[in-house]
Amino acid sequence: MTKRPDKLSASEAAWTKAVTREALIRPLAAASRIPALKFARVCRELDLRRSRLYELIALYRAAPVVSSLLDEVPGQAKGGRRLLPHVEEVIEAAMRDTYRRRERPTAKALHDRVRQLCHEAGVAAPSVKTVRARIRQADQKALYRDREGAKAAQERFAPVVQEYCADYAFQVVQIDHTLVDLFIVDTVHRRPLQRPWLTLAIDIASRMVAGFHVSLESPSSTSVALVVQQLVLPKGPWLEDRNMEADWPAHGLPDIIHLDNAREFHGKALVRGAAEHGISLVHRPVQRPHYGAHIERLIGTMMGAVHMLPGSTSSNVSDRGAYDSEKQSVMTMDELERWLTLQITGRYHAEIHRGLGLPPRLAWDDSLADRPYPLRLPHDPGQFLKDFLPFEERFVRRDGIHLFGIRYWDDVLSPWAGRGQRVRVRYDPRDLSRVQVEGADSFVWTVHFADLRHPRITLGEHRVALAALRARGARAVNEDLIFSTIAEQRRLLAEATGRTRAARRNAERSERALSAGRSRDALPVDQPVLEIFEELPPLSVEEWS
Repeated sequence: MTKRPDKLSASEAAWTKAVTREALIRPLAAASRIPALKFARVCRELDLRRSRLYELIALYRAAPVVSSLLDEVPGQAKGGRRLLPHVEEVIEAAMRDTYRRRERPTAKALHDRVRQLCHEAGVAAPSVKTVRARIRQADQKALYRDREGAKAAQERFAPVVQEYCADYAFQVVQIDHTLVDLFIVDTVHRRPLQRPWLTLAIDIASRMVAGFHVSLESPSSTSVALVVQQLVLPKGPWLEDRNMEADWPAHGLPDIIHLDNAREFHGKALVRGAAEHGISLVHRPVQRPHYGAHIERLIGTMMGAVHMLPGSTSSNVSDRGAYDSEKQSVMTMDELERWLTLQITGRYHAEIHRGLGLPPRLAWDDSLADRPYPLRLPHDPGQFLKDFLPFEERFVRRDGIHLFGIRYWDDVLSPWAGRGQRVRVRYDPRDLSRVQVEGADSFVWTVHFADLRHPRITLGEHRVALAALRARGARAVNEDLIFSTIAEQRRLLAEATGRTRAARRNAERSERALSAGRSRDALPVDQPVLEIFEELPPLSVEEWS
């Protein structure tokens, strides 16, 4: 029985090959009858036998994701030899101190340096052919910058300057963040908290808002994952959860997502999750803001509307004058989210767009009709968000899985316990009480805290607790100490809530995070969890992974 390919453990070469296949095979798989000329052309471009291409088309139709097109038997080419990790480290060290220099040493000089270091370490040196291969596999732009200079690298690798445009719906979607020009209040005392963050997504062809997410936290991989989920999945269930009726048809898997170069847009989970579903990520060139003009204009439009609300900070201090934004604030996060939904669906989508000459809602219908093939939905909607959540690789120990100093256990892990089995552990920073374990042969299971008496906590609470313990000089930190610290911090926070804005803000952040962790967006629950201390208010989430 062949082993199912793993999209995250596949080599970069194998993954790139599968992505190339997906772009060419997708139109063939969508056709009821495949034209012979198109079929022959794809065979030539992919260098495949006819039987193999038929097989790949069948696999893609069964599961229309990139990982379906990975070769079933991963590994090295025939006759290849995998170097030991310390030999790879020697090559990397030699690359840094010898090859990446402005004198531009040759590959032969690099090999001589590798031989010297290997001799000193008492290990066999790789061949010059292997060393040349490592040069080809290195980041060519960074290599060129180190050897030729930053200006030369920019001139050689910079993309051609042009404005982004799209011919049809969801060909290109842009995503970006902004700090909302509005103070919000907490849900309990209705006193000023802070300015929230807004993540927006726009379809360039129709100017339809494809999705948005508001948060008290700074932009993170989690906020990106949530806005991608909203732009891809039908918005009916999301609107029903908020008891709202609105016409918001924009959904589906976009061809391209255009992003800036913030750290949260470069995470491996986002990169592999997007490629898994046939989405290309394109990052905005550095210091070229015109590439993000559409999303920047949308942000300006939304903030212009927000400036009419009580508690607005306006665009700058001079415009604000003597207006006290905090004192005048009246809206909670939930109310702001509902207001933004109405502003987007009831006004922005319905009003004539100056750049299009018609409303985005009508432009959506026109651009949707222009698509050369129908919009796609995720093969498994329930798994879609999980493909974008952060993850760590862990061994299954005899006492379970350890993540962030916390132990997780379920009886399904028994066959792997203590046998050197490495698994992938996906976690939701909004709720660490459960993780999703992915093992060999498509094994996926939700695993909870080993000690079910522990309450739900956020990743932010966990990190704040660790920082407090280190500040107290704690040398050894165990699970019980972490949870006892969080419980004490929650007790102190409960006493302080209502007296200080910082305490209210911290309580609101964690309560929203844990509430979201219980929603349909969270990791699945395969068995009940004993929950205690629910009456204790949570602490703030200061940092997301």
